[in-house]
Amino acid sequence: MSIASEFKTFLMRGNVIDLAVGVVIGGAFGKIVTSLVDNIIMPPIGYITGGVDFSSLKLIMKPADAVTKTAEVAIGYGVFINTLIQFLIIGAAIFLVVKAINRLMPPPPAAVPGPTQEDLLAGILAELKKK
Repeated sequence: MSIASEFKTFLMRGNVIDLAVGVVIGGAFGKIVTSLVDNIIMPPIGYITGGVDFSSLKLIMKPADAVTKTAEVAIGYGVFINTLIQFLIIGAAIFLVVKAINRLMPPPPAAVPGPTQEDLLAGILAELKKK
């Protein structure tokens, strides 16, 4: 089997195609959540906190200097807060989707009960008595 045909077989597997679809949908879903956080959730939180815009919060380690034309060095922890909120929303949404899918799936078949420990020990004892 040639490399090309092996590669084609690999690409045509259902798992690879499902994964590709999941990545594309996940990317689109990420943009929706980003918009939700930035445009719907964060403005009321900013209003409640007195007009604080989380995305602009930062710890300036070295201010910009126009004379030497050096850029500001800062830790943008506000952007991290926005990203954390986005992660929590995505996690909650995926949890709800998986929970809904699990409800739609039929329950797994009940396991066939095997012999108890006592039955196994009695069988071993019977075999030992035969010897």
